[in-house]
Amino acid sequence: MQKIEKIDAMREAAGALRQSGKRLAFVPTLGALHAGHVSLIRLARTKADAVAVSAFVNPLQFGPSEDFVRYPRTPAADAALCGQENVDLLFTPTAEEMFPRGFSTTLVEDAVSRSLCGVSRPTMFRGVLTCWLKLFNIVRPDVVVMGERDAQQLAVVRKVAADLLLPLEIVTGPTVRDADGLALSARNNYLTPNQREEALAVYSALRKAKEMVESGVRSPDRLVAEVTHLISAKRRLRMIYIAVVDRNTMEPLREVVPGHCLLAISFWVDEIRLTDNMPL
Repeated sequence: MQKIEKIDAMREAAGALRQSGKRLAFVPTLGALHAGHVSLIRLARTKADAVAVSAFVNPLQFGPSEDFVRYPRTPAADAALCGQENVDLLFTPTAEEMFPRGFSTTLVEDAVSRSLCGVSRPTMFRGVLTCWLKLFNIVRPDVVVMGERDAQQLAVVRKVAADLLLPLEIVTGPTVRDADGLALSARNNYLTPNQREEALAVYSALRKAKEMVESGVRSPDRLVAEVTHLISAKRRLRMIYIAVVDRNTMEPLREVVPGHCLLAISFWVDEIRLTDNMPL
């Protein structure tokens, strides 16, 4: 595995793989890699001949009062994990390398990104898209592999790829959960045992909503009311949003259409913000 920090070197290494006739898959991450990322790397390996991973805590996607400084950083463990998974290229640039002094260009998607996290974190998707488009231009992958836990981010990136005719295929992997049901996230490291126990109520509530749909319920209001009721019993949890939305447009729905929508949720566990979703 090559571990690369400089843009020019990453371009050269990725270009050499392409020139040798290899199909290249790319897994962009914030680092602090866990089993969810491993599942994406393994999926990438089935879709291409070579795999590149980026581990970069992107400052552009964090708001001024968010956890950029605190966000987990585990570079040695990330490199070891990527080595174990036979990753070909690990890209670990600095913020100064990606966004040098004078960098002033941003990319905005103005439809899919407006709701849900776009309301409570208005600069996040602009930061994600700006960083990821630059990464795509550096790596020039044939395939980009993303996780379905970040459902709105996935939908936004799909929309941008379609609008701008990006020459890449987007492949998705399902949400990976711990044995207790909590969706894997680097921010889970912030949780105390008591906070984690309360956060599990969210997955239980999402499963209840899924069961209601399977039993014939088609009213988003009923699903939202039931999930809200179950979560409100936990004193540490505070809802940011909960909605039944179209999985492609993120627009709220008046009726559940099984297989085409999901229940999206974001919540606070004390001061820790988490997101989750359940395909319906």
